[in-house]
Amino acid sequence: MRIVHTLERRDDARGLVLAIGFFDGVHRGHRETLRTLLRQRRPGERAGVLTFENHPAAFLRPEAVPPLITTQEERVTLLAGTGIDSVYLVPFGADIAALSAEEFIRRVLIEALDVRAVVIGENFRFGSGRAGDARLARELLEPTGRAVVVTPSLTEAGERVSSTRIRAALRSGDVEAADALLGRPYMLRGRVVLGEGRGHELGFPTANLATPPQKMLPMDGVYSVVARYDGRDRAGLVSIGSKPTFGGEERVVEAWLRDFRETIYGEELSLRDFRFLREQRAFATADDLLAQMHDDATRVRFPSFLPT
Repeated sequence: MRIVHTLERRDDARGLVLAIGFFDGVHRGHRETLRTLLRQRRPGERAGVLTFENHPAAFLRPEAVPPLITTQEERVTLLAGTGIDSVYLVPFGADIAALSAEEFIRRVLIEALDVRAVVIGENFRFGSGRAGDARLARELLEPTGRAVVVTPSLTEAGERVSSTRIRAALRSGDVEAADALLGRPYMLRGRVVLGEGRGHELGFPTANLATPPQKMLPMDGVYSVVARYDGRDRAGLVSIGSKPTFGGEERVVEAWLRDFRETIYGEELSLRDFRFLREQRAFATADDLLAQMHDDATRVRFPSFLPT
């Protein structure tokens, strides 16, 4: 898959069918749009996605930018796995924000990218003030011989599958519901960094993860997880929160892997299959916390049940 960072016509005579959106999470609804995109691709044509390096809200409403379900790297990797040919990954800034809906159609889709067809979701909005919609796209593109294909929203339990709904599930600690909406496990990756060493002192050595600041974390609490390190899955626990027993203030992610004693500072660890066990709380003593950690460990799934 080719990644293009500018909205400029390339020396490529092949026709282009294009889907547009931010695609945070590349969830089940997004993938329905992308499957429609691939079905629209004729022999010899390219299937592409126009998306943005930064969430549009980061420019338009920086005080209200949502946390991201997927980092940019994760999002591009997931898009590549759908079978598309190109991703137009461009910054969302003043130049794009200032375009009216009509200018976006003319300058970006017709003059810059010369699309043959556009695939969008039924709730897609574009142009300054989000004034453009599917009806306007059809009015402006179809007279030029370009097709506009609108995909209906995918619903689950009577509600639309959306990034907003997935964020709400993560915010409540219901990662299993988020996984169902994503169509795959929510994933958290990070480098293992030095912590305070209390886990080793308590006999529960933990790996402290430095996670991307824009990445959304599930609700504070203790979760059963599957941890992947060095190509192997391991059962474990993860604690997300500020370590209230010790008066902490910074939100941290600490993972404990069963039957694992290696030192892996600087290595990457990925976590998935989060299942909420309990809320974080302050214990009266470290011994009380240790007793609870032993109880938590009994609720970790057996490695024999883990997927490879």
